[in-house]
Amino acid sequence: MIEQRRPNGSLRHLITLEDLRRDEIEALLQRAQHYARGVGQAPPGSERLRGVTIANLFTEPSTRTRVSFELAGRRLGAEVVNIEVQLSSRAKGESMLDTIYTLQALHFAVLVIRDAEPGVLAHVAAHVAAHVSVLSAGEAHLSHPTQGLLDALTVRQHKGSIAAQCIAIVGDIRHSRVARSAYQVFRALEARSLRLIGPPTLMPPAHEFPGCERFDTLEEGLAGVDVVMMLRIQKERIAQSDIPDTEEYFARYGLTAARLARAHPGAIVMHPQPMNRGVEIASDVADGPQSVIREQVSNGVAVRMAVLEAVAGNMAA
Repeated sequence: MIEQRRPNGSLRHLITLEDLRRDEIEALLQRAQHYARGVGQAPPGSERLRGVTIANLFTEPSTRTRVSFELAGRRLGAEVVNIEVQLSSRAKGESMLDTIYTLQALHFAVLVIRDAEPGVLAHVAAHVAAHVSVLSAGEAHLSHPTQGLLDALTVRQHKGSIAAQCIAIVGDIRHSRVARSAYQVFRALEARSLRLIGPPTLMPPAHEFPGCERFDTLEEGLAGVDVVMMLRIQKERIAQSDIPDTEEYFARYGLTAARLARAHPGAIVMHPQPMNRGVEIASDVADGPQSVIREQVSNGVAVRMAVLEAVAGNMAA
């Protein structure tokens, strides 16, 4: 695992939440709360990163993550450039590093990268100059650290201490980077109970997600939970499972109002989006009073402002 901290202990890279201490996570969440605003409120502004140049390098489609990283950088006073470049297995040799070295020569200080191949971000982080930071915007099925942080921030805003919560993660957990980062942050913050719910063929291997209870029915798994985190079902995965089609998946694992009623009365519903309405979640639940899905989107900007400030605040002019 790549070292994510500078010699002085400050955060330099954020590629995974796996080795972050609780106090580091708490500090990021506290700073993110400072920047959090409700929908319709004026967005926060700062010149904290004036003089810092950030590159967004996304090799997979993204709306919420890319736009929120761009907004986060601009609201901190940074210059933000979206660059179309392939950082994949085809470019995992010198040509990819030449791209990185070119960006360094152009005085980019932060590289925000999303890539479908495991290991690309660590490979880049191992070769960048000492003044450059690498942030994950999603890596393969392995991690999505800022998504995990914004999920934790959203739960805290509605529920207070995460340590008191029973949290259920539902759907295609095996292939989900969102689930892995959520697990890491909720475990670090000592959630009372973590549950995994999904078809057996979409559950992670037995050695992953230690300490979680596992359920293959929503009716049993949702009983009494405080937080329901639904995951996007990649439709191509359904053909690889024992579920013949999307209608059958919704019939067995879709979150409906009737199923949500088995959770704690004050339970909140989360989803990283994009949503497949009528596949993993019913529209009346996604848009209902227990849904905090749009707040997750808003919190994404606040969390990414906190992370950018943490890694690049000392670089500002």
